[in-house]
Amino acid sequence: MPQDANAIRSILSLAPVVPVIILDDVAQARPLAEALVAGGLPVLEVTLRTPNALKVMEEMAKVTGAIVGSGTVRNAAHMKASVDAGCRFMVSPGASPRLLDAAEDVAIPLLPGIGTPTEAMAAAERGYSFLKFFPAEALGGAPVLKAFASPLPDITFCPTGGIDPAKAKTYLGLPNVICVGGSWIMPAEALASGDFARIESLAREASLLKG
Repeated sequence: MPQDANAIRSILSLAPVVPVIILDDVAQARPLAEALVAGGLPVLEVTLRTPNALKVMEEMAKVTGAIVGSGTVRNAAHMKASVDAGCRFMVSPGASPRLLDAAEDVAIPLLPGIGTPTEAMAAAERGYSFLKFFPAEALGGAPVLKAFASPLPDITFCPTGGIDPAKAKTYLGLPNVICVGGSWIMPAEALASGDFARIESLAREASLLKG
């Protein structure tokens, strides 16, 4: 089916920031999810970039209040695995025709990535009104999305890629941005040392960001 706009809107509007998680240590999955949810960031994108990503998703999905999605979804097999792992949504780096075809047969919504007006228009023609703008900073950042707003008024974006708290605030001030994706909430050293209190604190700060 085409993207369920109401479903994806209800998920992406829960918090201004979606943590983009690259994690292989399954033992850290639940405490990390608990820290992020406690800090006010319930929507969690777990990327399919590590061998244990699906197990991480399964563990995080057990945390009360967590809404777990899969990231770096690139094919139908990734989509099936995401559903089996208990994901509520999926995020892809791009929006290839084959990927959008595969999404037609999946019950949970896909947030496909785009980087140009042509790609955004092609996705919109397939029924997508919520898109990921990626890699946001490398493609020109907030000024580019601001320029998209007038000719593409029916499309809402979640920019991801190279975003920090200051840049997030700028993006969130745009009328066509519903939230941003970022990984600054989970510093590598905090994960390495198991400092989930720090991660919860950073999540709380991020949950209060406004444009």
